[in-house]
Amino acid sequence: MNLAPPSDLFDVAIVGAGPVGLAAAIACKRAGLSYVVLEKGCVVNAIFEYPTYMSFFTTAPELEIGNHPMVTGHDKPDRRDALMYYRLVSQREALNVEQYTSVTAVHAAPAGFTLEIERRDGTPDTVEARRVVVATGYYDNPLHLGIPGEDSDNVSHYYTEAHPFMGLNVTVIGAGNSAADAALDLWRGGAKVTMVVRAPELKSTIKYWVRPDLENRIKEGSIAAEFNSRVVDIGQDTVRVEGEDGETFELPTHFTFALTGYRPDLSFLEGLNLAQQPDACLVLDEHYASSTPGLFVVGSAGFAGRTNQVFIENGRHHADLAVAEIARQLAGHAELQAH
Repeated sequence: MNLAPPSDLFDVAIVGAGPVGLAAAIACKRAGLSYVVLEKGCVVNAIFEYPTYMSFFTTAPELEIGNHPMVTGHDKPDRRDALMYYRLVSQREALNVEQYTSVTAVHAAPAGFTLEIERRDGTPDTVEARRVVVATGYYDNPLHLGIPGEDSDNVSHYYTEAHPFMGLNVTVIGAGNSAADAALDLWRGGAKVTMVVRAPELKSTIKYWVRPDLENRIKEGSIAAEFNSRVVDIGQDTVRVEGEDGETFELPTHFTFALTGYRPDLSFLEGLNLAQQPDACLVLDEHYASSTPGLFVVGSAGFAGRTNQVFIENGRHHADLAVAEIARQLAGHAELQAH
């Protein structure tokens, strides 16, 4: 795909090729705006990083973009369905997506914005655009515990599948959907699972059909759980846990999944001084325009304090609203220039 339009200035640069970023690209294309999508990984990279056999909470129509139907053979699409769907939509729409291209900084410029990028081979470059739409999500930025051993080879913030862990001791840190799904899948795959949970119980937001399954496995002792506890150190064969009484003890552990949540990383926008709300969500208007004129933030990227409220299902509509406003602004600008 060609990176630059004839003028070397895009109407819109979209950062992130997840479902919301792709929805923004389709909206730009249909509005007649020149655009480029800059993605540091592959198309829908976050979904690619999901557990291998994960199923979505929602139904197919709620994941659709650009009026392209998603056809699946079951009630709830799984990871493979979604990867195929978004890949085919990108191909059929011939979207201008630059994969494996990182945006390292965004600066205000006379014509709009200059985006500093790093290409797949490490070469630095720049992209110029009149408007910027940020659709980076949050799944690629795990919340770190900040404890010794967290960066070891036997620790991951992402769960894939159970097969490699048969017969091994595995500790799962966390009590949300990711941790619940991982614990159950690992147990069914033959691992010896212990969950370490800071709270006195599992999170209430766990999927309604998963929570009772996990609770029953804990009650019967198939999955061990240490509540009101936190991991304070991770070793090669053990994790050290601090219990409710403040005393520490060791759990035999071959591998640890630290599934403690994720937050948006907007460090590449630091120089723009975006206004934030008290809960770390950005100040955005009804079109998802930020406090920096011309910069829009769509999907979950602008909702650091409310990531449990913004999903593909509603984030895709943010893209349509943002691009409609961009088209209106640029049309007005063109009309002024004509006079």
